[in-house]
Amino acid sequence: MTNKQTSIESVLKRMKKLKVGQCVDMRSYKRNRSVAIVCCGEDSFRVVEDGFYQEVWENQSADKVKRLLKTLLKKEFPRSNKIRLYTLDSYEEANVNRMGHGAGRYGEVCPTKKVAN
Repeated sequence: MTNKQTSIESVLKRMKKLKVGQCVDMRSYKRNRSVAIVCCGEDSFRVVEDGFYQEVWENQSADKVKRLLKTLLKKEFPRSNKIRLYTLDSYEEANVNRMGHGAGRYGEVCPTKKVAN
């Protein structure tokens, strides 16, 4: 977990080390809102917003991602002081930590309890 004020610098450092297909996933404390940055090429990134709003930005350079993150942090994490950062091998892994209503740790719905008669 990083401070919200220093999270953009941390994300930019992680973005430089990404290989094609890997992503940096930013989450709220409760893991119910996220902003994922997926590496698509040498200086090409896809930004996926999934929280209060759902939107995707394609073919963004690192400078554009930095400007975009400033607005997304205010929009998706308005009252957060700490943000969770994950570096993942693929964007599909980003939904593993998704918390849903009534869901378990990895987003699976808990099985119904059987009552013995």
